[in-house]
Amino acid sequence: MPTFADLKLIEPLVRALAEVDYAEMTPVQAAGLPAILAGKDVVAQAKTGSGKTAAFALGLLSTVKTDTARLQGLVLCPTRELADQVSREIRRLAAFIPNVKVLTLCGGVPVRIHLASLTHQPHIVVGTPGRVLDVLRKNALPMEWLNTLVLDEADRMLDMGFSEDISDIIGRAPKERQTLLFSATMPDPIREFSRQFQRKPLDVTVASAADEVLIEQTFFNVESDGKLDALTALLRKFRPESALVFCNTRDGVRRVAEELSHQSFSVLALHGEMEQREREEMLVRFSNRSSNVLVASDVAARGLDIKELAMVINFDIATDVEAHVHRVGRTGRAGERGIALSLCTPRDMPRALQIEKQLGRSLSWEKIPSPSTSTPLYAPYVTLAIDAGRTDKLRPGDVLGALTGDAGLPGTAVGKIDVYPTRTYVAVDRDWSEKAVQRLRAGKIKGKNFRVRKISR
Repeated sequence: MPTFADLKLIEPLVRALAEVDYAEMTPVQAAGLPAILAGKDVVAQAKTGSGKTAAFALGLLSTVKTDTARLQGLVLCPTRELADQVSREIRRLAAFIPNVKVLTLCGGVPVRIHLASLTHQPHIVVGTPGRVLDVLRKNALPMEWLNTLVLDEADRMLDMGFSEDISDIIGRAPKERQTLLFSATMPDPIREFSRQFQRKPLDVTVASAADEVLIEQTFFNVESDGKLDALTALLRKFRPESALVFCNTRDGVRRVAEELSHQSFSVLALHGEMEQREREEMLVRFSNRSSNVLVASDVAARGLDIKELAMVINFDIATDVEAHVHRVGRTGRAGERGIALSLCTPRDMPRALQIEKQLGRSLSWEKIPSPSTSTPLYAPYVTLAIDAGRTDKLRPGDVLGALTGDAGLPGTAVGKIDVYPTRTYVAVDRDWSEKAVQRLRAGKIKGKNFRVRKISR
């Protein structure tokens, strides 16, 4: 596999790649980065977790000019979660480029806050189409110096009804620009978008056959009124460290999560009616292993980048084959093996047969197993929230030092630490969580007292 050393990247990016331990390129990076760095348009089909974010981030950062406060790169994403994830990756790779300003523009916060932050123009904006268009219509985001436009997960943006907004945004951008389009699937509307807005793009398709081999798919025949019992039986039998459960509707997400919670599973529900902070905390808790099970719909889960996801369970069979493939592809990533389980009622059988036809092989069918134990499936960590973040100059090392120093926790008891502008989340081993809260409340972090609380049970 080609390495990043094969590319002529600027020295700050070489340092950043070494810092995050990126050496070999993924297939989408190897195929697309040379063209991206050369300023050419690219249309790429690649699923979540393929390395596409780093590919276009390196392209954006290779040409950014920090000596002038002008918008030079714009990334459009379908959801707030994906936009936040993309922004974090860009900032991580920009760590050694002085004075790069990356701004995230999404709904969930008043537009006046974003307008205030635009008094000093960012170099790169990452946002959802609706909020970016709101700001453009207020003439608060000049686009005349834009040289790179990225459409990330374009298929989902069109599915969510953003086609007109995206067209409006593109119409305001300079005609002489680089346009990069990334999509998990390539239906006709995406191809039409590419023909309309790109100039002789390089077409990159990353084959997923190798990944599919690493994913063990099993289907289970169930009756509609037995699906919840079947789901709990599967979770108790397999006892996954992390499982993403898909439902087709928002009401289904709520109902399944409530039932699992009643049965003492560490479960979270992700749906579109949550406030931004609540959604953010849900994702933090799942990714840092403070919850074993996340129940979500396709739209709510779009853009999630959960490493080492052990299992995907389709509580409802997906409405189309491409959505099923995208769901299943969230496990078995980066060379790891994954498990995908699907509950299929008699009414769902036509969809299952369509999936079988698409895969080109017979589906594996089994009976719902009898769980070997009824012991609750508790998550190994508990999340603590600290009401301080980057604006308080708080760093992960400060939190780790407070926990392993004054609080007396062993380093092995501290998990993932996520620092946001005004708050910080830290995963602590369940057995040490009470001591950690008590010691942090009684002591100080970086010489200051901050509010500390548990946000997971």
